[in-house]
This record gives sequence, C-alpha cells and structure tokens, in this order.
Amino acid sequence: MHLTNIQIAGIAFFIFVSTNAQSLSSFDGQLMGQGGIGFEKGSARYMGTRYLPEFTLKKRIDSLHALAVEVSGNLNASQILNGSQKESITDFSPYRIWVRYQLKKWEFRLGLQKIDFGVAQLLRPLQWFNQIDPRDPLGLTNGVYGLLVRHYFKNNSNLWLWGLYGNNKTRGFDAFPSIKKHPELGGRFQKFVPKGEIAISYHYRKAGQNPLFDINPLSQNPEHRIGWDSKWDLGIGLWTESSFIHRRLNIDPFTNQFLFNFGMDYTFSIGNGLTLASEHLFSSTLNGRLTESMNLNTTALSINYPLSFYSSLNGLVYNQWENNQQTLVINYQYEFRFFSSYIILYYNPEENQGIQQNEIFTNLAGPGIQLLLVYNH
Repeated sequence: MHLTNIQIAGIAFFIFVSTNAQSLSSFDGQLMGQGGIGFEKGSARYMGTRYLPEFTLKKRIDSLHALAVEVSGNLNASQILNGSQKESITDFSPYRIWVRYQLKKWEFRLGLQKIDFGVAQLLRPLQWFNQIDPRDPLGLTNGVYGLLVRHYFKNNSNLWLWGLYGNNKTRGFDAFPSIKKHPELGGRFQKFVPKGEIAISYHYRKAGQNPLFDINPLSQNPEHRIGWDSKWDLGIGLWTESSFIHRRLNIDPFTNQFLFNFGMDYTFSIGNGLTLASEHLFSSTLNGRLTESMNLNTTALSINYPLSFYSSLNGLVYNQWENNQQTLVINYQYEFRFFSSYIILYYNPEENQGIQQNEIFTNLAGPGIQLLLVYNH
C-alpha cells in the first residue's frame, strides 16, 4: 500500500508522542532568487524564486535507539519570457517527508527521501534515484518514495536494501519512466579495501513508455539493472562507475543500455590549491541480440580554485564527441555574512549532451548569464 505524505507525517508524529525520551526540534529553510538572460538576440529571459522550508525533529530513546523526522516543502514561482511569449509557473510540492529509526548498526528510513550513491562526480551511471545537475551549485533534486534500510559492519562496509513505490519520473540516464503503481526493489553492498572502496548495486523495476521515442508503446517492461563502482587513492584519485540495464521485452534499439565512466582528480599546490577532475563516459544502447548499437562518448572537466576564504571560482566543460557539441559553465561564488551569491556564465547546446538534467534548476539554451542569491536560516 502506498503511503501518502499525510500518512507518513502521521506515523512519525505518533511514534514521537508515544515515547518519553526528550526530543530536539528545529526549523530551517533556504530562500533563493534566480535570474538568467541569454546573450543572443531574441534569447529567453528567466526569473524566479524558491523557498525550501524544513522542519526536523530528533529523539534519542537511549544509547542504541534514535528517531528522526524531516518534513520540507518546495515553494516556487518563476517566469520565462521568450519574445512575446510569457510562461509563468507557481507550485508547491513536498520536497522531503521521512521518518528514520536507528538501532545499533541498522538504519530504517521511510518516506519521500533522497537516495544517492556512487563515486562519479559529473557523468554518473549510478544516478538511479535523483536528478542532481552538476551545473547546479546547490545540488537540488527531487526525492523518491520508499523504504531504505542500511546496515553498517564493523569494518565500515555497508549494505543497502530498498523498496520504492509511487514514483513515475525519469531519473539520471533513464530512457523510460517508472510505472507509479508498481514497486521497485534493489540493494547495494559497499566494501572498503586498502586505499579504496568497491561496491556492487542491483535494481529491478517496471518501466513505462516514453513518448519521445518512436517505438512500439509498451505499458510495462520489466527492467533489471546492475552497477559496479570503485575508487582508489593512489596519490591521484581514480574511479570507475558503470551500469548495465536490460529490459525483458524487446524494444530495439533500447532493449539494453550500457554506461561506463572513468575519472580522476588531483589537487595541485598552485596558489590556494587548484583541483582538477576529469571524467569520460561511454554510453551505448544495444538491441536484444547485442549485435547493433548506438554509441556516445562524453568527456567532462571540472576546475575548482578557492580565491579566498569567502570566494571561489569553478568551471565545467563538457564535450560530446560524436556531435561535436560543448557545454561550458563558469561559476563565481562569494559568501556574505547572511547569504551566498553565484554569478554563472554558461553555454548550453539546444540538445542534452549526456548531462543529467534537473527540473528544479533552470538551464537556458545558448550563451548567457545567471545570478543566484541564496539565504539560509
């Protein structure tokens, strides 16, 4: 049975009032204003505001048991002007609503939550359950409804088990959305090894039709996906992350998907410390017989340089080799006493070039500039 947001909040409230342990509550929030304008003649203009209020309640029952609840919303209003056309959007939706119970080395979290794992930073084959856009300096993402169970072993290895229900959006590199009324199940085991870590992940769901693809519409298609990631600190950071997706019903050429990422990073002792990170993503869609494929190669480069204790300069460059399309982002960040500011110069091609898109953070096509102001309380 799918629990609604009100039911989840009610369960959390009942648990807290039925225990006698002392609780600690807090109310926080993030208020942001964003504006953007394109440099080309006739380019669109964007302006909007967003508020993410967050209420948390924590209760430690004893040294081994603890409870926590988080309830937050997403209130936004925006307007896009494109020539004589104007599009206005006002919306309020839940952002996080979950209750967490901790017992010794176990953790149980139920509700609308963020689930994120993997070692890649920019082009992420294991971005199965969120929509974090690497161009977004705040890393905002919608959550998923489900139950997440985690167990931590004495050697710091950990086991994840999850069951999701009531989700129907595409996430990461999904070619097809989930079917809302079918459960999704999976798990992950992560082990720490000398100078690094390795992990294997698995997920099962039933995928639905995406109208953007000109294929035979299928209302339900069982989908199995397996992921592998590893990271090593050898003076230079090295990592790999991969995902293979198989759909049981034949929908050539999208019956199978394979994504493989190789990345590295290093901090040079130049000035305040210059950090470079680079990743290359190979992605392929294959038919059911694995004899025909469509391949894409994307390379990403990230640059970070702290100018002072309060400011930094960041750059992102993406190149999609087959189409010779580039994405460029230069972000200057300054921390004031009560808020943060971001000035973002960008160039985005008309079509997505392998970057995970985020419907929360607005990205306009072409060259332009964005200003983002954020106040946290």
